[in-house]
Amino acid sequence: MRIAITGGTGFVGRHLATRLTEAGHESVILSRRTGLGLDVGADRLAEALRGCDAVVHCAGINREIGDQTYDAVHVRGTEAIVEAARAAEVGRVVMLSFLRARPDGPTSYHRSKWAAEELVRRSGLTYTVLKAGVIHGRGDHMLDHLSHAFHTFPVFGLVGLREHDVRPVAVDDVTRLLAAAAFGDPRLTDRTVAVLGPEAMPLGEAVRRVARVTGHRPLFVRLPVAVHLGIAAVAEATMRVPLISIAQVRILAEGVVEAAPFADRPPDDLAPSTPFSDDAIREGLPDPGGFGLADLRCAT
Repeated sequence: MRIAITGGTGFVGRHLATRLTEAGHESVILSRRTGLGLDVGADRLAEALRGCDAVVHCAGINREIGDQTYDAVHVRGTEAIVEAARAAEVGRVVMLSFLRARPDGPTSYHRSKWAAEELVRRSGLTYTVLKAGVIHGRGDHMLDHLSHAFHTFPVFGLVGLREHDVRPVAVDDVTRLLAAAAFGDPRLTDRTVAVLGPEAMPLGEAVRRVARVTGHRPLFVRLPVAVHLGIAAVAEATMRVPLISIAQVRILAEGVVEAAPFADRPPDDLAPSTPFSDDAIREGLPDPGGFGLADLRCAT
């Protein structure tokens, strides 16, 4: 099959492209890095999609920089890919969204992701929307940034004065579901499905597991959400990829264990099964090292 992937050079998109290639399928990578971002115009997008059996829409951002706003990427970008899919007569659109995207969400990230979901569901095209929680694996933001932080700071602040749970889900489990949806598994057709790891745990426990695997033992302290929002604002303003973004603070402050609104569970044989174990964490960690000048936006 020939599958187009938006955000194909990003974290999940790269892993999905590898899975498809290893299974003997062809991937068409749509990304600003390849000159085929969602802002190139409907005609060029439609031409890129021509001959594809499905498009998997993974493009997304977790903080805004310049013209890369939530509205531009999540909403207008989804409008563009839906329009191009119709024009190219692509048979199926699969969207990767966020577990708690909803119209009354606490940030424009949540609300724009929900608006994008609605565009896909109301497109008239055959679709699947996968609402994923915190995704981990090689090249992610979670393990990557936690590892760098533990190599840099002797003290680490946990988000909020109250503990909230997360259910980390492995990127391989996510891409297995994305591929099944793209291939037309009827159990995923025209459905919105929640994608969560097999184990729920307090956020602090997940963070401590990562610290243990990196071999570091920072002092953990709980900080109010307002303090983390301030840290996130500084990180967004100064770092190429922020240590944590404002949207991520809001996400972690309410927990990531159930879909809002409700979403279906995946079929048992496709349900994520990879535990957030030491082995899984170790496999996803970047090379050891802390943050440096190259991580700052002012660095050339």
